[in-house]
Amino acid sequence: MRLGATLARLGPGPPIAIGEWAKRLAGEGFESLWAAQVIGRGFLAPDPFVALATAATAVDNIEVGTATLQVPLHHPADLAHRILSLRAVCGDRLALGVSPGSTDLDYAAFDRDYRARFRVFSENLPRLRHLLELGRDDQADLAPPGQAGCPPLLLGSWGANVERAAREFDGWLASAYRRDPDQIIAAHQRYRAAGGRRAIVCAIPMSATDDLGPSAEVLQRYAEAGFDDAVVLIGPEGPDPARVRALLP
Repeated sequence: MRLGATLARLGPGPPIAIGEWAKRLAGEGFESLWAAQVIGRGFLAPDPFVALATAATAVDNIEVGTATLQVPLHHPADLAHRILSLRAVCGDRLALGVSPGSTDLDYAAFDRDYRARFRVFSENLPRLRHLLELGRDDQADLAPPGQAGCPPLLLGSWGANVERAAREFDGWLASAYRRDPDQIIAAHQRYRAAGGRRAIVCAIPMSATDDLGPSAEVLQRYAEAGFDDAVVLIGPEGPDPARVRALLP
């Protein structure tokens, strides 16, 4: 199981210097760096496009990804343009985690209908895919064919969408921020049974205390369950990234 890390804190506190943080994580051997789209919750989580572009210019040869972009908050052409712009910086290192969203505060900030998020996600996704793959459609001409291309699409969602991730996407993102390991591993079994490919458990909180034993046990459970990647959430206050990286040889 590969080990990645998030680039920004998901709670109150001063912002992280993303370029330096990316260099430190890459130097300790983390294999991927991820940024979430979190808006309107009373703290600043940097825009994932800004965070990933910064990280991609700071470090070479490491995967960067969104975990996740809330598709219904954006017009599909605007979102496609932003993704293609990020891909121009990151190249083939970019993985694209997308979701309907899970927090009503984000929708309130954009004056969008939270209850309609699953419907809007399904309506907007086909056009987004088309624009990413071809760079244009009947309404928008965003990029010539040589500059277009759809990154691997990973679905971050639960319920019946676990099987949808297996059928229609390149992978599945399971958030450990609001689910416990038993729930995540049970959903992973459903994902694999439906033919799912890459499975990533993300935003795994790491304790800032000196005792990393419980964190090591959680990572081992995910590895034994067959996850391809684990993405940990480390705050600037600790624990030390080198110690976390050593938990998964």
